[in-house]
Formats: sequence, C-alpha cells, structure tokens
Amino acid sequence: MKRQGLVVFDIDGVLRDVGQSYRRAIADTVEQFTDNQYRPTLSDMDELKSEGVWNNDWEASQELVYRYWVSQGRERESVGLDYQALVAFFQSRYQGTDTENFNGYITTEPLLVTVEYLQGLTDEGILWGFFSGATRAEAKYALEYRLGLSNLALVAMEDAPGKPDPTGLFQVIEKLDPDPALPVFYVGDTVADMKTVEGARAEQPERLWVAIGILPPHVQETSERSQSYSERLQSAGAQKVFKHVENLTVAEIQALIEG
Repeated sequence: MKRQGLVVFDIDGVLRDVGQSYRRAIADTVEQFTDNQYRPTLSDMDELKSEGVWNNDWEASQELVYRYWVSQGRERESVGLDYQALVAFFQSRYQGTDTENFNGYITTEPLLVTVEYLQGLTDEGILWGFFSGATRAEAKYALEYRLGLSNLALVAMEDAPGKPDPTGLFQVIEKLDPDPALPVFYVGDTVADMKTVEGARAEQPERLWVAIGILPPHVQETSERSQSYSERLQSAGAQKVFKHVENLTVAEIQALIEG
C-alpha cells in the first residue's frame, strides 16, 4: 500500500488525560516546596506552559516554586531549591512509591485514544509514532501496558532534548520512514508542541509539516477556556485544533495534505 504520510503523537493531554495526574503532581510539588503557601491551579499551569518552554513538568514545578518565592520578595538565588529532591517528590506522587509497579496518579489516567483508531490509520497507509516529554517508562506504561501496543516508534525524555527542540521529532521520523516526500503531522496539546513543528520546518523546509493542536480535557470545562486555549495553539502555529485526537480522521489528514 502506498504510504500517505506520518503522524507523530504527543502523549500527555493527547492520548491520556493528565489533568488529575501530572498536573496534580505539579500542584502537590509546588505546594510542598512553597511550605504549603501556594497551590497552582490548572489555569496557572496553562499560563506558564503557554510561554512555550516549560514542557518538562519537573522544570515547570521548579519554575512555579521560584516565581512564588520571588513574588514574596526573595531572590531566586536565596531560595536554595534542591532540584533532585523536587523531582523525587514529584515522582513519588506521579509514579507512586513503587517504581517497578506504578501505584501513583499515573494509574488513574483516562485514555483518550483507541487501538482501533490507530489501526485505521495503518489501514490507510498512514504510519504513526510518538514523541513525548514523559519518561520512557511512563510513556510505555500508557502505550504498552494500557493500550497493548508493541514495536513502538517512541522517543521519550531520555532520548532527545526537550521540546520545542525538534530533534526528537526527527528521530521518530527516522524510525518510521525518512522519505522527505512524506508529509509529517505532529499532534500535541501545548505551545511547545506547536513550536516544535515550527523548528522542524525551519530545519527541513523541503518537507510538508502540519501542526495539529488538541484541546486537553481540563480546558474543555467551559467554552471560554476552550476558545482561549485554541487561539493560543493557533497563534503558536497549529493549522487545525480538535477537541479529541480521534477527530483527526483519515479524511482530515488527506484534506490537509492536499491543501
């Protein structure tokens, strides 16, 4: 079958709902390291991530802690934040107390995609893979343990620089099919994801790059938040924004390829 293109998915907020897992772990961590003085809301986290450089949730947690203490009149240098202690605390909430058999917030995440959807892409000659800022173990938990996928074309935190650096996206493409004639869709839920496509386009302008935005479930509680978040993704380069990843149908993909 003739190959039509490549679709690379982010995982968090796209394939699994992390509003009460990663985001909850951020809130717990910031609260812990601000001496229970400040617990960021989901809107606070979205505002930070809209800056496009806080894709790593450990670093996002650290930044929110710093910004709180600065707002209280302290200098960053005087905070004395132990980054490794912060990461360990975060992981104790997200992965849980058993790093071999997760028992933390990760175990409660609703899935946002079905194997049938992915198989439907395959049936139409559309190859797919994953580029995520999650650790490899956390990504594989969703993809292998929860969805039952195998032979993954996956690039995770340990494998490449963080987004919006497009290196990881290029690595997934190499695993799938490096043919520059094949268009590439990157499907994500953050400004950093959209900027990753911009970076890839700048480095490889000969290929068709398409940035697809997905509204994570937590922003869909009101039409106002959905609209605002959608506009933010579009401003960052999203060519289309969907409420659900499976709205990116084969027909939508073909229409975007044809222009």
